Amino acid sequence: MLLTMTTTRNPATDLGFLLHKHPEKAQSFTLSAGKAHVFYPEAAEQRCTVALLVEIDPVELVRGGGTSLTQYVNDRPYAGGSYLAVALRAVFTTALAGRCANRPELVDEAFPLEIRVPSLTARGGAEVVHKLFEPLGWQVEAKAIPLDPEFPQWGDSRYVGLRLTGTQRVVDALRHLYVLLPALDGDKHYWIGQDEADKLLRVGEGWLAGHPDRELITNRYLERRRPIVSYALTRLAEADDVPAEAEARVTELPDRPEPLAVQRHGSVLAALRAAGARRVLDLGCGGGALLRVLQKEPSFTEIVGVDVSASALDIADKRLKDKTRIILKQSALTYADPSLAGYDAAVLMEVIEHVDEERLPALEHAVFGVAAPRTVLVTTPNAEYNRHFEFLEEGRFRHADHRFEWTREQFRSWAGGVASRRGYDVRLLPVGPESQESGPPTQMAVFTSRKEAVA
Repeated sequence: MLLTMTTTRNPATDLGFLLHKHPEKAQSFTLSAGKAHVFYPEAAEQRCTVALLVEIDPVELVRGGGTSLTQYVNDRPYAGGSYLAVALRAVFTTALAGRCANRPELVDEAFPLEIRVPSLTARGGAEVVHKLFEPLGWQVEAKAIPLDPEFPQWGDSRYVGLRLTGTQRVVDALRHLYVLLPALDGDKHYWIGQDEADKLLRVGEGWLAGHPDRELITNRYLERRRPIVSYALTRLAEADDVPAEAEARVTELPDRPEPLAVQRHGSVLAALRAAGARRVLDLGCGGGALLRVLQKEPSFTEIVGVDVSASALDIADKRLKDKTRIILKQSALTYADPSLAGYDAAVLMEVIEHVDEERLPALEHAVFGVAAPRTVLVTTPNAEYNRHFEFLEEGRFRHADHRFEWTREQFRSWAGGVASRRGYDVRLLPVGPESQESGPPTQMAVFTSRKEAVA
């Protein structure tokens, strides 16, 4: 099987730095059932092409105990699929990780790229290939390969000739291929477990959660192993990268089988509407998932997204199509910012658990003391519910950056203390499907200023 990647970015040979493969040197790598070869058919300043040629040994396939490949004669040596993805990982490990020690500035540069796979396994045909690659910014040419050109009446095979063109970071191009080639394949050759789901989440970070067909990709990549697929989809939803097109359900107690992130958005939106808010702060807005929901609500006249991360704000800025009512501001939530005072409502959605507990008094002062909006909404994971995530090890948090995850009693105690100290009333609401023993997956506190109630 063969894959080529070509760039015309000048000097095109910089591709060799990103791939960590010198254009003047051919290299070979041993795989579990064959060999992978990397070489450059052309390498000039105007145009450079790298080729990955994978030779599969059918005998080694059988000896390796493949899950369903028990025949010595099969398509593995000829059609790109899960083995090609394995070769990508083996050959371009450092490039897939987004590292380039010699020329680090190249990692974030978008290159004009052309990728070709002459024979690609595509379960579902060319239509599915378009569905998976086009939302990622690729122009796709996928031509069905006939079963036999001499007998056109036999129809087309499940293979396509693939050509992708677009301007992408090389690391993103490799990651797209690494995930989508196995997703298109109908016969993955390796065991699917939680480690494979975690690998999918790592390589898909930044693009998979926002893909309109992420459920299809996840199901196919993980071979529809339901517990593992559910684990992966839950983690994707927790990333809060649900596309804006996913309509938020407007209810304080959502009960539809929607992603938890969508249910959070709907609960927050309902509470903001009930409070009559018009000028809203999204504190810790990240990449703008909630901002995209809020901008669709015409009653909000001004929406301010605040985050400490400049890169997160840059992502939010690119994702927001209409910014006429939205302001993005870089600021730390533990520092008092008088410019945030005077707003009707503030939302801290899945934010406080990313702050060290000893810094929470500073956050309390900045939000409830200085900004002091009429309404404050805070959502955070319910630690008691973690037992229902089958592949979340006991004692581990839902996200690597969480500093803590509170039980319902711990959250109630914190919220009650803040309300008492800062002149607010507070009520607690569940978000997501409740367990009789463990409660909801997300807990939300709605703080209402007593000053406003008196007025």
